[in-house]
Amino acid sequence: MTRSSGRASVPGPGRLGLVEPPAGTWLDALGWCTDEHGPLLWALSRSADPDLALRNLVRMAESAGEGWAELDERLRTDTSLRGRLLGVLGASEALGDHLVATPASWRLLTRSGPLPTPAELTAGLLASVGAEPEPGTELHRATTTGPGATLVLRQAYRDQLLLLAACDLAATVEDEPVLPYVEVAAHLSELAGAALTAALAVAVAEVSPDAPVTARLAVIAMGKCGARELNYVSDVDVVFVAEPAEAEATRLAGAVMRIAGAALFEVDANLRPEGRSGALVRTLESHLAYYRRWARTWEFQALLKARPLAGDLELGWQYLHAVAPMVWAASEREDFVPEVQRMRRRVEDSVPAEMRERELKLGWGGLRDVEFAVQLLQLVHGHDDDALHVASTVDALGALSHGGYVGRDDAANLTASYEFLRLLEHRLQLQKLRRTHTLPDPADTAAVRWLARAAHVRPDGHADAAGVLTAELRRNTHRVRRLHEKLFYRPLLDAVAGGEGLALHLSEDSARRQLAALGYRSPETALQHLRALTNGAARRYRVQAVLLPTMLDWLSGTPDPDGGLLAYRRLSESLGDAAWFLRAMRDEPAVAQRLMRVLGTSVYATELLLRAPEVVRQLGDTASGPRLVQTGPQEVALGLCASSSRHPEPERAVAAARGLRRHELARVASADLLGMLDVQDVCAALSSVWSAVLDAAVGAVARAVDGGAPGRLAVIGMGRLGGAELGYGSDADVLFVCDPAEGVAENDAVRWATTVAERARRLLGAASVDPPLEVDTGLRPEGRSGPMVRTLTAYEAYYAQWAQPWEVQALLRARPVAGDPGLGERFTALADGVRYPEGGIGPDAVREIRRIKARVDAERLPRGADPATHTKLGRGGLADVEWTAQLLQLRHAWRVPQLRTTSTVEALTAAGAAELLSAADAETLTEAWLTATRARNALVLVRGTSTDQLPAPGRLLTAVAHAASWPGGDGGAFLDHYLKVTRRARAVAERTFGS
Repeated sequence: MTRSSGRASVPGPGRLGLVEPPAGTWLDALGWCTDEHGPLLWALSRSADPDLALRNLVRMAESAGEGWAELDERLRTDTSLRGRLLGVLGASEALGDHLVATPASWRLLTRSGPLPTPAELTAGLLASVGAEPEPGTELHRATTTGPGATLVLRQAYRDQLLLLAACDLAATVEDEPVLPYVEVAAHLSELAGAALTAALAVAVAEVSPDAPVTARLAVIAMGKCGARELNYVSDVDVVFVAEPAEAEATRLAGAVMRIAGAALFEVDANLRPEGRSGALVRTLESHLAYYRRWARTWEFQALLKARPLAGDLELGWQYLHAVAPMVWAASEREDFVPEVQRMRRRVEDSVPAEMRERELKLGWGGLRDVEFAVQLLQLVHGHDDDALHVASTVDALGALSHGGYVGRDDAANLTASYEFLRLLEHRLQLQKLRRTHTLPDPADTAAVRWLARAAHVRPDGHADAAGVLTAELRRNTHRVRRLHEKLFYRPLLDAVAGGEGLALHLSEDSARRQLAALGYRSPETALQHLRALTNGAARRYRVQAVLLPTMLDWLSGTPDPDGGLLAYRRLSESLGDAAWFLRAMRDEPAVAQRLMRVLGTSVYATELLLRAPEVVRQLGDTASGPRLVQTGPQEVALGLCASSSRHPEPERAVAAARGLRRHELARVASADLLGMLDVQDVCAALSSVWSAVLDAAVGAVARAVDGGAPGRLAVIGMGRLGGAELGYGSDADVLFVCDPAEGVAENDAVRWATTVAERARRLLGAASVDPPLEVDTGLRPEGRSGPMVRTLTAYEAYYAQWAQPWEVQALLRARPVAGDPGLGERFTALADGVRYPEGGIGPDAVREIRRIKARVDAERLPRGADPATHTKLGRGGLADVEWTAQLLQLRHAWRVPQLRTTSTVEALTAAGAAELLSAADAETLTEAWLTATRARNALVLVRGTSTDQLPAPGRLLTAVAHAASWPGGDGGAFLDHYLKVTRRARAVAERTFGS
């Protein structure tokens, strides 16, 4: 080509956005180096990826041969063609390949007027396989089958995708009209219907080549195709209905899926009754029988988007009309709320944390958030409002807004954000015609810039397109998440406000129905709480009205939103106008979210927080992490003892200790519920605070007894206190040991120590609204018939002459916890000689311990308790594990020093290391102990009272699973895990304990 003298005025590759080294050579090859090509070069520079567009143009020129001159001429004069072609070539590698492979396809882009109608699409796809109507049916029969049909179907379908994508992308290059998202999605859905109609025509010819088809087969679109909101690349979800549902119909359905999968897109029939394991084709009556008896809530939610797509449309509409009443009654099902919550958690948990910012569909503030919220509102209110019986998300938002269920501004903003996210999804899929919802890595600036330009993000001034897109994406995802929370609860607050001129008109009946669907078992009571929190003139009521939509959303994800809302009201009213509380709720989202989780899960923690509200401040974070876990047990113990020692009267000293204990229990319980402490940390913290309270009480009483102290007194922790394994509902098992001062008679010292011990026990055990402080001395020598306090010498004499095997076993957990530390250490030395005897305990003692254990198994389990799920005395529970560990200690600790520990877990670890247990058995017993302890603690947290029996499946078990931080709060899965772990532990215990 001869170059004109105007070449110098043509911008160089760099100014055109071309960065690949061969760009100049490519331009020369096309002859685009003259002034007359200036408009083309300008258009090229506006494409999403000018290098990709130019490379594709060169390939097209090579494949078109002599036909390139015609295209080149048309591009210079036809701005519509220019915008469409360069828009596609710069945004889609896959469609560029299609244009190179079929050079004449560019002529499709010269079409003027609107896109093809559904009828035109169907006629074109049917014509591609030479299909003719099948007499007496709504079906067609193709004349082209096999690989030939696959080839022509793929060509025809890609041509129509090319035309749509070109019209969709033209505005990114030239000043062409922007094609609305809803029009694009609807056209893709109609194209899918046309394609499946053609695939069905091929299936008819292949399944029944020589005879008419007798079966009526309807293809029901589900999901995005059913809602006319399909993506460029997506599976098409379908359900097949046939009359009769015999072999012919099944072969037809299978052939449709096979043909479409090879030529067009994947056809997914997994939304059919029973999913993958169910029959591919059913009659209408068989479908209805399944939905009446077996269908789960998610299946009715899926049917919201069902519509007849292909095949026998009359049968398809019969199906739709028959299932519709069941769809709109789904919100009244007993399991509606827990199933909806499980579905939502499953979606949120399915995305790895590191990908949530990049997931358009399932990530935080993504498409599924919008779709889930809209569908839930449709199900809740659609029973009484036929206007909500629409399939597409955008149409449903409009109907919800018109009906007063969603604010007009909220609906408009949510629609805009939804369409923006869907636009990005379309552009990502167009690039390689692959199904994806994942945004580029933010570090890949080139990929982000390409997406911005493909999505027609045009920054003002010198702003960078990638930066503008990133900011716009962040704004929209935050808006979606905020509106997702507001969508459900702002109308509820407006409904109870009772003001005039509100934008919403949600009736109280609708408000109650919506609350019930969100998990509130007593919607009327919940509305009363909302009125009490928001209806007032003071500033705090206005602040609460702003905060509550988000907090109610968080509460709805807890096991007991009713109890949580009541607790929040009580807490708010008790604090009144306390500025710090509402400021924390408003300015620290972590505080509010964590508080809602605690209040909606645990009666135990809630009651403590109501009496120690200052702990709410600790629910937030600092630069070094959550405040709840920044205080160690030793620091807490020192503070508690120091505070109580400032009071001369024992009653006031113990009251001060109780107050700090209340604060500490609230802190530990909250951290436990929020998954910030593991079970051993919880037990250690609870044991430490118990020890500190004992120390404070004994010290206060000892200081107050007239006549001074005639000796020293130490408190020895036994049982779970000695092992630092206390749970929320545990008593404190202790021994009291005294030692007379020099020159003091032993009897005088014992009398004084007994007075101190009994008074301290009485003060600690006094009636209180706090969790009880029961001190149990039943493990002392001679049990309850023996003296409460003995001297160290008396203990030594008793154990040397009279100790029973159970008393030796009890000493395995003896540890000084309060009082005189020196005396405590001397008692420990004495106990070591008894509990770790040279050569271990003898055969008679082993037999006696086994006999006692058998008696415990036979007699101690409460009447009516389930031995499979009793956490303490049940099969494989705490008793089984602890007795096994203790028998190993009694027999082998004399020669294995690592077994000399009061901790069950440490003893099991040492037994495994010493090969007294296999590594697998040690791990099994440890896991069972941790699982049973976690379950036992969770029971107290949920119910507020001490109990050892896991409940049957239901709301209470779900709450226990939540409190135990079980993934997803799935009570059934939690119980299955507990049974599996304890069953294995029981087998190990029986094998080890009896050997």
